[in-house]
Amino acid sequence: MVYFLCLVLMTMGLYCLVAKKNIVKKVLGIVIMDYAVNLYIIVVGYKTGGVAPVVEPGMSEGVLERFVDPLPQALVLTSIVIGLGVLALMVSMCVRLYEKHGTFDMSAISKLRG
Repeated sequence: MVYFLCLVLMTMGLYCLVAKKNIVKKVLGIVIMDYAVNLYIIVVGYKTGGVAPVVEPGMSEGVLERFVDPLPQALVLTSIVIGLGVLALMVSMCVRLYEKHGTFDMSAISKLRG
């Protein structure tokens, strides 16, 4: 079910990116696709009954086998930080385009020259 939600989010983001002419809506589509990928990575790394991989003295072997892999969480945290930087860059470019052309419409901007 969660995999299907990831697919729906990815499709929604791709639709916004391809079908919309407004630059802000295209940015929102990219952000939605970013969240879909992050959700997918977290779901893949999820382990039912898993515990944080913190080793303490006196832990039994059974607890050690329930450790979750911390790599997906680390990847998603890195992705969130990079995504925030990319989002700030995209928004600043949208603002500059609006200041220069007075519209967010891609078809109107592409017709303008100079």
